[in-house]
Amino acid sequence: MLEYPIEIPDLPADRQIDRLVTLLEPLARVTQPKVYGIDNLPDGGSLLVGNHTIYGLLDLPFLMAEIWKRRRLTVRGLGEHAHYRIPLWRDLLKTGGMVRGTRDNVRALMRERENVLVFPGGAREVNKRRGEKYRLIWKERIGFARLAIEHGYPVVPFAAVGAEEMLDVVLDNENPVYGQVAKLVEGAIGWPMLPAVRGVGLTPLPRPERLYFSFGEPIDTTRFGGRGEDKAAARSLRDEVRAGVEGGIEFLLEERERDPDRGLVKRLLGRVEN
Repeated sequence: MLEYPIEIPDLPADRQIDRLVTLLEPLARVTQPKVYGIDNLPDGGSLLVGNHTIYGLLDLPFLMAEIWKRRRLTVRGLGEHAHYRIPLWRDLLKTGGMVRGTRDNVRALMRERENVLVFPGGAREVNKRRGEKYRLIWKERIGFARLAIEHGYPVVPFAAVGAEEMLDVVLDNENPVYGQVAKLVEGAIGWPMLPAVRGVGLTPLPRPERLYFSFGEPIDTTRFGGRGEDKAAARSLRDEVRAGVEGGIEFLLEERERDPDRGLVKRLLGRVEN
């Protein structure tokens, strides 16, 4: 297994973050994020664990922006190694403060009591197939739980809804031809080939859906006594977090059905309150 040195890029200055959030505002006017439980985020650092939606970037910038606007908290996203194989893209991620997702990097962030965001489903959860909408694909990953226990770090389960309705999967790895091409692409660049999608009409342009985010109550990990090496404890925490994320998704889906301002026209013509 390759070992990577500890590398924690500088966070953008507050004024730079404000500028980025401002640049996002025209799109935020369309998505009109509705946020629940934002006050559940501790001031002294936490590990945010949630569901990765299709294509990954349709809702994540809005999630980060809402945390900044409402709580003025910065969040360190953890990036998979494949991101760092791509020139320019990796530099852009570092400029935004993203951190390569190694255990040593996470330990360094937790020692500084920073807010860390992780998607245990990783690239596979981004690479959604038909019938996998809002499904958690975490396999047996427990690394995030082990580190949270090791540092007694509070874990905040969060959920995101809306992005999965922006695109319909047309072709995925279950298709024999597409699957073979996907294997060749992944072997060449080390990153799973994303599914072929349809959004507005027959185009891949995402539909302008409203976004919904919820943050659950922090889960106290000090009860495990710092036993990060204890697989049973890590699995227990992972399952508790998973239940929190799935519960958040179910809650948001229900809230969306009751939302009188879900439609685009009403959002654009009226002032929608969160």
